[in-house]
Amino acid sequence: MSYTIRKIIPKEIKLFMDWAEKEGWNPGLNDGRAFLFTDPAGFLVGELDGEIIAIKSAIRYGNEFGFMGFYIVKPEFRGKGYGYKLWWEGFNRVMNIPSGMDGVPEQQENYIKSGYDFAYRQIRFEGKDIIPKASFNVQPVVEADLCNILDYDKTIFPASRAAFIKEWVMMPQSLTLKIDEGVTIKGYGTIRKCVNGGFKIGPLFADNEVYAKQLFLSLIDFAEGNPVYIDTPEINHHAVELAKAYGMKPVFETARMYHGGNPERRREKYME
Repeated sequence: MSYTIRKIIPKEIKLFMDWAEKEGWNPGLNDGRAFLFTDPAGFLVGELDGEIIAIKSAIRYGNEFGFMGFYIVKPEFRGKGYGYKLWWEGFNRVMNIPSGMDGVPEQQENYIKSGYDFAYRQIRFEGKDIIPKASFNVQPVVEADLCNILDYDKTIFPASRAAFIKEWVMMPQSLTLKIDEGVTIKGYGTIRKCVNGGFKIGPLFADNEVYAKQLFLSLIDFAEGNPVYIDTPEINHHAVELAKAYGMKPVFETARMYHGGNPERRREKYME
């Protein structure tokens, strides 16, 4: 049998979304498109005799930061070394820069053995029947805002990600809102439709709790009564408390892990 690893062609990005849904990860409908636009070479598949049996992403944000994700092997091919080979092929793309991942509990020990360090728990909350509330100072992001959004984002995220931001905040079936003072962004957030029919908020960055709450309640309206999800770092107590204040319940967790040092900036601004 012949096992090969290759980069995907663009139409195969749907496969990543479908497999992630089966694992219960619930990505946004168009998440893959934004990451593919950021780093087309960052999506890999393992093929056994022409059949795709494993997938992996290893996205580079230039030479500043990388992020590993979408590590899935078809159940009947697990434990045979195929995923291991694909994982290292992905890691080789980011090994020379700081990189992160969100590791599911059953794989965390393996990631630690591979050189990743535990940073904190990442908790996914689900909310139902949250009553939205519009705020006069919360406005939709338009294309003219992109430069200001990027300037704000790079004070928080470990790398400049212009290509990603441009695609993310304008993706179909989503809404991105901002709070600003003049041309100075004080917070922004995105909500997008997920593969399971719910909606996920992320990112949600804000300078203070008041702005975070205003963005959160304004974004909720886009979900039109459907379940809403948000991933919160456990170490961000304000984020966790906000989710709990609106009756959101934990439904999933991962561990944020880093290789090459923790590159985070201003973690207190993070909701996701």
